[in-house]
Amino acid sequence: MQNVTPAAIAALTIELAPAIAFGLAGERSTRAIQRWPSWVRIALPALFVLPYLPVSISQNIFRWHWFALYAALPAITAWLLGKAATADPEQHGNWRDAVVLLTLGLAVDLRWFEAAWPSGLQALGKLLLVDIGLYGFLGMRQLSGSGFDFHLRWSDWKIGFRELLFFTPLVLTLGLAIGFIHPHANLPLAGMAVLRWLGIFLFIAVPEELFFRAWVQNLLERRVGRRAALVIASAIFGLSHFNKRSAHFNWRYVLLATIAGIFYGRAWREERRVPASAVTHASVDWLWSLWF
Repeated sequence: MQNVTPAAIAALTIELAPAIAFGLAGERSTRAIQRWPSWVRIALPALFVLPYLPVSISQNIFRWHWFALYAALPAITAWLLGKAATADPEQHGNWRDAVVLLTLGLAVDLRWFEAAWPSGLQALGKLLLVDIGLYGFLGMRQLSGSGFDFHLRWSDWKIGFRELLFFTPLVLTLGLAIGFIHPHANLPLAGMAVLRWLGIFLFIAVPEELFFRAWVQNLLERRVGRRAALVIASAIFGLSHFNKRSAHFNWRYVLLATIAGIFYGRAWREERRVPASAVTHASVDWLWSLWF
């Protein structure tokens, strides 16, 4: 994230609050939300618009239509997933889940809302969508088995690094063969390397694993089984990279990302833990940034 200002720091602080609440006290947060009157549960997430205000006003780019969107989208999402919880208490998957996932996923992948944010601060818009999804799926839908938890366990590291070891020889062989990766050294100081890994883990790996594994793969498993869900979720993850590092359909990136998704999905499903797959994901991206 570039163009960091006091307003951006304030917005980031506000946006991190829901993730911290669900990551450190997920069950308690959900129980608290469920005790509120139904109209409060639906209306309150409209406050997710708040981070947009200091950033847009300080940069003179405030627009009422973006304000309306960021106030309405969280409330509509909460309403839809509340209805899904009622219509599908067994959590086999409901059309409303698909609508929400499609909306959030395409908004990020196709950069629908990036024009609302100043240059260098578009990540704030993506984090805001994560908050909307967290409140909807965990607070309103009460989706079980997602594994979103900031209390890292030894098993998260063990599983995460095991899948990294399995994936690395395959991606190196295939990546070099198709001309996607080009080895080079870009080694920072040790302290900066650690900070880079943490940044990737928190702001790239965790949000993406939350979406593709805790929500997409989790819900697919209930419909099509573990193996098919792993393949489908990985294919969707791969396709989400079609426009990365290219102005055209980047089939090499899609292929390798799909294969990576298999290993990320394996890490998540072993104990149904986002931290485990996020360790694999962050480590892959980190090594790529250093050597490729």
